[in-house]
Amino acid sequence: MPINHPSVPRTSINTDRELDQALSSGPLRDIVIPSCPELLVALRSEMNQADPDPHVIAEIAGRDVAMAASLIRTANSPFYARASTVNSVGQALGLLGVRSSERLLTAFLMRNAIRTPLLEHFWETSTRRALAMAYIARQLYDVDAELAHTCGLFCHVGIPILMQGVRGYAGTLAEALARQDRSFTDTENAAHKTDHAVVGALVARTWRFSPVLYQAVRLHHDFTVLNDARIDSKVRTLVAVALVAEHLVHDFEGIARHPEWHQHGADCLAALQVQPDELTQWADALIPAFQSATAG
Repeated sequence: MPINHPSVPRTSINTDRELDQALSSGPLRDIVIPSCPELLVALRSEMNQADPDPHVIAEIAGRDVAMAASLIRTANSPFYARASTVNSVGQALGLLGVRSSERLLTAFLMRNAIRTPLLEHFWETSTRRALAMAYIARQLYDVDAELAHTCGLFCHVGIPILMQGVRGYAGTLAEALARQDRSFTDTENAAHKTDHAVVGALVARTWRFSPVLYQAVRLHHDFTVLNDARIDSKVRTLVAVALVAEHLVHDFEGIARHPEWHQHGADCLAALQVQPDELTQWADALIPAFQSATAG
């Protein structure tokens, strides 16, 4: 994998070139990048319309019994505190709204396209990260909350793919989680000459998400970009939001070790123009949403 160097602009073109090289002749040439689920293609096509039709969204959700059940179960969860029971996809969509339903359906389809049998609670954590990123984006006003939510889902999606497709990655993952002397991605690259950020960006690009999204996924552990004007400001903001969200999720889940936050948290807050005491308010506000996140 190319070494990041301050003199090399980290534009979307550079990212595309890096991803192409990783697939064609690099360490990922034999890895299987899952194709985008057909239902997600249909969902995104409708959501890209100027005025998405709730009836079409409900029809797409109803094509998969498990997906429909997941949407209804969410609508009936304590988080929404409904007096009457939701019994249909249409009712769930009416309660949750089109955009919230889209986020839930996207997460469901990702979980089923990318299986994680050896990674306990992986999707709960990913869902919480996505929820936190969307919440933070709404507090910042000028950040697309839908884009932030999707970025949160994709940030670590490369981990289960590497687990399935790269020999010895399970051991690397355990080492990366334990080491204090170097970053998670440095440990991955030392062992496999690639990392989950590259793979996650490949998935997002293969599934035809925007360059802003897959570049943010690619760079979400590279905090040198925070003050690099050559990088799209939307990408830099998502990188900062991702670390803040990760910190909030770690706190909720009781994970004490988070060296990236100690090293770069202040820089991310400064980039977002957020004061540290705001984090306590955000953490409290996110508790119900975090508690509602399940892998079901």
